Amino acid sequence: MAKTSQAAGLHRASLPKLHDLDAALELMYYGWRGMTLEADEYLAEQGLSRPHHRILYVVARRPDIAIGSLIEVLGISKQALNRPLNLLLERKLLTSKRAPEQHRSKLLRLTEAGRRIEQKASDHERKVLREAFDRVGAPGAAAWMAVMGTIADSN
Repeated sequence: MAKTSQAAGLHRASLPKLHDLDAALELMYYGWRGMTLEADEYLAEQGLSRPHHRILYVVARRPDIAIGSLIEVLGISKQALNRPLNLLLERKLLTSKRAPEQHRSKLLRLTEAGRRIEQKASDHERKVLREAFDRVGAPGAAAWMAVMGTIADSN
């Protein structure tokens, strides 16, 4: 896929800094957009978007996850999950079955088509991360992991 960052307006803006951490916030914002650009383009070709990928990503790593647990992992409401989850089920990218011990609970699992889409979208993102980590070296990658881990753990 061709690099489209300039065409998509992904060049870093030279915005006025109102706070000493604004540069870091901008890098987070533009870095995220840069990392997800190709994945999002691929997902759009499939008629999907970022929320669909987040669901597929989690279910790929937690087969037979209950919907309640998925809501908890994603940190979203049941209402926010409803529309993207229903589309994934309708498109047969996920299966849903009743939990044997708790009939009110539904367990989710990727289908083979869902697995392919999740893997390809995540591969786009892993490629961007790998290239960046290769450029900054092991100390830079470790520092990034430490900062992101600290941020993730603060929620």
